[in-house]
Amino acid sequence: MNDATGTDAPLKGPERIGAYLKTLPDAPGVYRMLNDRGEVLYVGKAKSLKKRVTSYARGAVHSERLTRMISETAEMIFVTTASETEALLLESNLIKRLKPRYNVSYRDDKSFPNILLRQDHPFPQLLKHRGAKSTRGIYFGPFASAGAVNRTLNTLQRAFLLRSCSDSVFESRTRPCLLFQIKRCSAPCTGRIDQAGYAELVREAEQFLTGKRRTVQDQVVRDMNAAAAALDFERAARLRDRIRAMSHVQESQGINPTTFSDADVFAAHSEGGQTCIQVFFFRAGQNWGNRPYFPRHAADMPTAEVLESFIGQFYDDRTAPRLILLSEGVTNAHLLALALGTRAGHKVEISVPERGEKRQIVDMAVTNAREQLGRRMAENTAQRELLEGVAEIFGLESPPRRIEVYDNSHIQGAHALGAMIVAGPDGFEKGEYRKFNIKSAELTPGDDYAMMREVLTRRFSRLVKENEADEAKAKWPDLALIDGGPGQLAVAQAVLEDLGVEDVCLAAISKGPDRDAGREHFYMPGREPFRLDPRSPVLYYLQRLRDEAHRFAIGSHRKKRSKAIGASPLDEIGGVGAARKRALLQHFGSAKAVAGASLADLESVGGVNRTLAKKIFDFFHPG
Repeated sequence: MNDATGTDAPLKGPERIGAYLKTLPDAPGVYRMLNDRGEVLYVGKAKSLKKRVTSYARGAVHSERLTRMISETAEMIFVTTASETEALLLESNLIKRLKPRYNVSYRDDKSFPNILLRQDHPFPQLLKHRGAKSTRGIYFGPFASAGAVNRTLNTLQRAFLLRSCSDSVFESRTRPCLLFQIKRCSAPCTGRIDQAGYAELVREAEQFLTGKRRTVQDQVVRDMNAAAAALDFERAARLRDRIRAMSHVQESQGINPTTFSDADVFAAHSEGGQTCIQVFFFRAGQNWGNRPYFPRHAADMPTAEVLESFIGQFYDDRTAPRLILLSEGVTNAHLLALALGTRAGHKVEISVPERGEKRQIVDMAVTNAREQLGRRMAENTAQRELLEGVAEIFGLESPPRRIEVYDNSHIQGAHALGAMIVAGPDGFEKGEYRKFNIKSAELTPGDDYAMMREVLTRRFSRLVKENEADEAKAKWPDLALIDGGPGQLAVAQAVLEDLGVEDVCLAAISKGPDRDAGREHFYMPGREPFRLDPRSPVLYYLQRLRDEAHRFAIGSHRKKRSKAIGASPLDEIGGVGAARKRALLQHFGSAKAVAGASLADLESVGGVNRTLAKKIFDFFHPG
């Protein structure tokens, strides 16, 4: 690959684009269109960069969206590639990373979970896994959500009795845990099943998860009948329960196809300038769930174009299966299949089924997409009306795009932290939530005003710096809502004045008398305190914002407190890992007893040599 950019010029639009034509090759590549502030407007790929840019420069007939995009273009960046396939892969990667305004983009917040059957232990563990596949074992997935994995794991425990505990718990057990008592584990940790018997359960689980459900189920049925014939009714009852669990897995999965094994199904439905894309996952002939997506795109963009761009980004960091079923055709289906196959290392087929079972499954996915989009549009309408009410109450010129709510949490000053939650037209934006560990050493424990001052100072100081570095990336709130009364509001007002921030609306919400919900008072600078109608939908919305901030603050505080409770001074000593820490605590009973132990006593602990014993002793006796 090689980069090529033009020289700076004050021109914009077709004239500026035309200036690049002299140096552009007739070769495949990717181009970026930028405005005069350096923001990426659009990322595209072309079989011939020269021909594509020529069409922009000549002012040919374009849609309103493209015409507007061309008129804003002040600079272009080009990357030539070895093939159009490579250009498509690069385009998808850049769109997902840069999220240009005129491209289709969607928020992809986390990876899909899998089920992992480990192979690095004599008694393999069955567990949920997310992230890099670095552990040796067999991975089954992807599943559409953590809930789908948890439900499947819960049933697989009943069907195959495989352990779910960690290795450390497994090694420390002296008697079976509760899972054995409720028939969800065979208790290999205490020898209730030998390695050969457990290996047979593992083999059956692997067969079941790879699609050989009927083979496994038939064998268990034969074993149950044999046990019953031998009058071993207790074993027959256990096998019967396993058969029921296997049947439950299949029932809970809904449609299980017979004409294909592995496939992803993409079904799109557009309405009112919005699109919902439902993605269904089928692996080993089993339905492993679905998830809706709502990609951002221009209102006049055709559904097929939205679907094609979405699929390219969706597989940017995922491996495509051998079959992809679509609800409608896309322009570059062959090129897209070739690109996904190159990345996956196997042939990928993209198909739009017209009849049979595949068409029925796609139609089901389309119905889901239509219904999901209808629900979202109804929710967005209600959300828009609420935000219009917020704007009216707090005197904003337009409905707020970003509301930040602040709260503090501590117990008599201990483990203090501040929390910020964010809400907007799409509801709560949990990826934008932030927590602030209170760092000031001079702060009086329990001083809520000082805590709020530190939180707001850190938050808005950072915003000011981000604004100076790149104004486009600074995420300014339209409304900052403080959980508190006039005192907290005065602190917030002073912080913003000190930082020179003038265009953020400030308000505080305090609970009513006896902390009665519905009788909240609102405070704003230069305005008398006021209350809202207890039946006002906007009041309910503001209460939800306040309660969400409180929930997030309390939850973060509890995690911090729990971590502090579990902390030990032994964690600070180099060379004392988990195993030696456990040995020391088991030998002496507590960290305090370790601190008072003599050098000779420390040396008597298994795994602690003289050098480490001296290190531990010196840590607790620095004199």
